[in-house]
Formats: sequence, structure tokens, C-alpha cells
Amino acid sequence: MRIGQWQFPNPVFVAPMAGVTDRPFRRLCKKLGAGHAISEMAASNPKLWHSVKSSRRLDHRGETDPITVQLAGSDPAMMAEAARFNIEKGARIIDINMGCPVKKVCNVASGSALLRDEALIGRILDSVVKACQPFGVPVTLKTRTGWDRSSRNALRIAHLAQETGIAALALHGRTRADMYEGQAEYDTMREVRQHLSIPLIANGDIDSPEKARFVLEYTGADAVMIGRAAQGRPWIFREITHYLDTGSHLPPPSYAELRACLLEHLDDHYGFYGEFTGVRSARKHIGWYFADQPDAQSLLQQVNQSLTTTEQIQALEAWFARHPADAQLGQTTPATLAA
Repeated sequence: MRIGQWQFPNPVFVAPMAGVTDRPFRRLCKKLGAGHAISEMAASNPKLWHSVKSSRRLDHRGETDPITVQLAGSDPAMMAEAARFNIEKGARIIDINMGCPVKKVCNVASGSALLRDEALIGRILDSVVKACQPFGVPVTLKTRTGWDRSSRNALRIAHLAQETGIAALALHGRTRADMYEGQAEYDTMREVRQHLSIPLIANGDIDSPEKARFVLEYTGADAVMIGRAAQGRPWIFREITHYLDTGSHLPPPSYAELRACLLEHLDDHYGFYGEFTGVRSARKHIGWYFADQPDAQSLLQQVNQSLTTTEQIQALEAWFARHPADAQLGQTTPATLAA
């Protein structure tokens, strides 16, 4: 799988998710087998570039190339300027967001709202591609199958993207109206793949090694993109790549592996956000890690009430002390409950 001059080690990518795929999460996913990771959506408006939130999203220190920055906006000239700005900050691939379905993005005619204006899409793609060409930086596009089920236009958008020089297309198999409900449209992805010469990355409902292989084989996509299924389960990338390579399954992580993974993630997370923001923004990640643990309710209450990183870590360490380190997740009962 290639995008421009960049060759990726495997076809299992991390989907960009606002508020989730920050630098600590991207680095962890890559370490655990992801072939590529795309940044959170960054604003194209220059007035926002130096805000605290944007500054964090533009911080790629310690990340391996190619660094991919996703941009959101609806003004072709502003999007081009944002692309050049991010290239100066280290971006090696620019990704354009035309798939985000949330209201605050669509209400300003960005994200998937653009799917209602194909002429504007063409101008944005052309402007960004031309801005990136002098730097040798490829441009990719992430989109959905259409605004709603009565106006699916994924195939037309795909042709437009290819004609304007987009290097790869990531397609989430739902319309904007579907949000994240219903089943992903793999038939639409398959049709798009049959009409494209550029790489296609399939996104939507890929939550297991078997599903990843099915989607790759059925749609003909060149890669898959994992989003929500990686929340609290970043080892899903190594599970999928191992299965694609060997046809066999890796064993679930042990409690010791979960502890090491989580503490590494939190150490990077706290360092990235600082004490005040770090302890609060870590709560959702910890909640995802323990979502399938039946005895974690009291732990999560402690985590959510903690006001310092030290308190969060102490609560976690006490929980892990109750579990045999070498037991696999889901295959043991805490000692205090078994007694």
C-alpha cells in the first residue's frame, strides 16, 4: 500500500477521530501494529491555528513519518493556505475531511456537508493539490457515500478526486444522515473500487480480524481504516495484521500487558496535556479500556472523581493488583470476588 512516495508496512490504518487520535494515541497505535495514523481534524481558519487546541493538534514531536494532517474547511484558498502551513510544521501527507457528520462541522459547510456541493468539492481539491505539489506532498480525501440515502454520490466524488490529483481515497460506508447507525455500505465501496485507479481505504464497522479480511476481499480495497473499534483496544492493529499475514489469531492480552499498555498511554497522555487537562481527558480513554471488564464500575467511579494524575494511577494500580498478571483478559475473576 502506497500513498505518493510513501510505502506503508501494512494495510491497517488508524482513522482520524476528533478528541481521540491525538499524538499519544497515534504513537501507541503505531507501536501496536498500525500501518499508518492520521491526525485529528485541524481547522483551516488561520485565526484558530495558534489556539491551545490547534497547537496540540499540530504537535507531531516524536512521531514517525509520514505524518498526515487532516484539514477541515470549505474555502478553497484557506484550505490551500492551511495545507502549506501544515507542511511547514512537518506534514508529509495532507488529508481533506469531507466525512465528519457532526453538526458543528456541517453547520459551517465543512466535513460531510460539502457532499451537497460537488462544484465546491472540485475547487477545494484542486486548490489543495496545487498548493501541495511544489513540496511533493500527496493529498488524500476522506469522505462518505453521500449526504443521505437519496443522494449518494460517492462514485462521482471518487472520479472527481482522481481527476484532480488526489492520491488516495478513504471511504466511510455511510451517508451523513446515517451518522454511525446501520451497516456500512460495502457494496458501494466495491463499486467505487472497480472504477478507481488510485488506492481505496475502506472504513466502517471493521472491528475484528475476520471483518477486516472480509472487507478487503469483498470490496477490493487496498487498506482498511479502524476507528471506534480501536478505542480502548489499540492492540486490534496487531491482531488484524497478524491474522491477515497468517490466518491465525493472537491470544488476548494478559492483565500485565493491559497494565503496561495503559500506563504507557497515560504517561504520554499526561505529558502531552499537562496535569489539569490530562487527568480529565484521560477519563474517556480509561473508560474505553475497561468497558468490557465486569468488575470495573467502582474503578471507573474513582477514575472519574480523581483530580490528579497520581490519584488515577493509584486507583488503576489497586485494580490491577487484584488480577493475576499472566491471565488473559476476560479469562479470570478478581481474587477478591472469587474468594
